[in-house]
Amino acid sequence: MRRPTALAGTAALAAAVGATARRVSRFRPAGTAVEPADLAGLDADGAAGRLAELIRIPTVSSRGRSEIDQEAFARFRTRLTELYPRTHAALEREQLGDGALLYRWRGRTDEPPLVLMAHYDVVPVEGQDWSRDPFAGLIEDGVVHGRGAIDDKGYLVAILEAVEALVTEGFTPRRDVWLSFGNDEEVTGVGAQLAVAAFTERGIRPWAVLDEGGAVVTGMFPGVPGQVAVVGLAEKGRLDVELVTTDAGGHASSPLPGGAPARLAKAITALDEHPFPARMNDVVLGMVDAAGRHAPGPLRAVFAHADVLGPVLARVLARAGREANALVRTTVAVTRLEGSKATNVLATTAKANLNIRIALGETVASTVERLRQVIGDPTVELRVLAGGADPSPVSRADNEAYATVAAAAKAAYPDAVVAPYLMVQASDSRHFAEICDSVYRFMPFDVTREELAALHAADERISIAALHRGAGFVRHLLRTV
Repeated sequence: MRRPTALAGTAALAAAVGATARRVSRFRPAGTAVEPADLAGLDADGAAGRLAELIRIPTVSSRGRSEIDQEAFARFRTRLTELYPRTHAALEREQLGDGALLYRWRGRTDEPPLVLMAHYDVVPVEGQDWSRDPFAGLIEDGVVHGRGAIDDKGYLVAILEAVEALVTEGFTPRRDVWLSFGNDEEVTGVGAQLAVAAFTERGIRPWAVLDEGGAVVTGMFPGVPGQVAVVGLAEKGRLDVELVTTDAGGHASSPLPGGAPARLAKAITALDEHPFPARMNDVVLGMVDAAGRHAPGPLRAVFAHADVLGPVLARVLARAGREANALVRTTVAVTRLEGSKATNVLATTAKANLNIRIALGETVASTVERLRQVIGDPTVELRVLAGGADPSPVSRADNEAYATVAAAAKAAYPDAVVAPYLMVQASDSRHFAEICDSVYRFMPFDVTREELAALHAADERISIAALHRGAGFVRHLLRTV
């Protein structure tokens, strides 16, 4: 799961504004005012209780199949049928592979369908300092605590709360609605790929796809008051590369200069000192333009001319903080180091794992080539590990699908500015880009910086109010598609 980023430091650009520059026009704001979403009939406390129950089922992902508690995953799937009986009576449900769920809610027409996505696997909690049992599903002071509260069981519950309420009132959507719930998103699994394969085999091309991603945040842009709802249009690529150096080894009492660990360290230092270049892209330009319309005075002028000031703005963002930096460049993170197994033995092999997130406009191949150039040492082997992917295509933001999602966000959060967004992480929805040009990534929750920081970390939580409004967003969307 994937957290939106913050922009900061942009005020320094105000003096550089040119009076004749044109505006970014590819991405449009949400449009005219919409009626606020109706939350009547949605049981906030009931939804919180159901989410708490599902948190208590520890559906923890692992890349090692033998380490997965398959009984917990099966129990989760069974409990869904019990918590949402009307949904399961009205919708067709099938299981794909080991546990991905695919539901079909038949609509009144044969128009292309809407796909709503979520995943019910969660990341481990080992090594984290939780203040509460992460799988107790505690509800305290209007907050649901536990692993998966936001990522991503909270979104799954918001979807099912909306569908259950609509089915109960006898509503039938205009177009088919499919629910695609993955069981292995956190380990880059195959559940979503199986769903895409099923759609392809059946000749189904979705009208739009909506998955986790951006959220409703406050303080995202300097000078922009209130909330900003960021809707992801694309996501960066991903790649893991292993750096390997070798040496003859021997006793640690007689080392030689330039051993395997030293050469590995030089390679890592070179990559750290020579990051990938910072460049603006269309999605970030659209985000800056949409949100910047609401900034005061000089800042508004800066944002309005972001296309002309792109190179300068890219450099400012690169220095504005780790998350803003990730918007404008390919990032390289050293996540693992390995050397000798003994304290008094020279390493015959030294290894480092690089976790890389590839910027729009670059590819796996171009990324690997630049790594080689920067390292500049043929004795450092680069092993490209399986599972890499180029950045996703950029989804359309000039069509009815985006306008409908943006309008639903505005209905649920009337005071929010709606803006496009670039996800710096990966999601299951990237697979649907193969069959749909309108894949959006938006988690309809109003979350604080502290709550975002708890994703994949200790003390993950979501307020009952945010969960309630998220269900309102989904229900409003379903009524309007």
